[in-house]
Amino acid sequence: MPLFYQFVSLGMLKFTQIKETCLYISDLEMAEDFYHGKLGMEVIAKLSGRHIFFRVGTCVLLCFNPKLTAAETKLPPHFAHGKQHIAFEVPQDAYSAWKEKIIALDITISHCQTWRDGQESFYFEDPFGHVLEIVPPGIWEY
Repeated sequence: MPLFYQFVSLGMLKFTQIKETCLYISDLEMAEDFYHGKLGMEVIAKLSGRHIFFRVGTCVLLCFNPKLTAAETKLPPHFAHGKQHIAFEVPQDAYSAWKEKIIALDITISHCQTWRDGQESFYFEDPFGHVLEIVPPGIWEY
């Protein structure tokens, strides 16, 4: 039996994390002002009119202009419309400070959620209407 099938049958092939995720946005400067200027994410790549990428811990947030990436020819075409969602994990001892920071930036917190394990997260939107969430560690570890 080939090695690949041995790993699959034994359940040994596993993903370690989502390394990058995308938001599709219409204004790269506005995205940079929000994600870098307000939320403090490091800009790691930028191509005028096409994309801006941000470092988020060990992961990358890709912000693409869907007008260009929908017609991609060098990579598979990709785009999305509507409210996309991303949750950003922060250290437990920084959760309250993040909530205070979002409020101080005059960003409306649209919802606070208490989960079944008693932990709380909160939601807000970026300038494009995407639904962002701040979560402490352990939200999915029950």
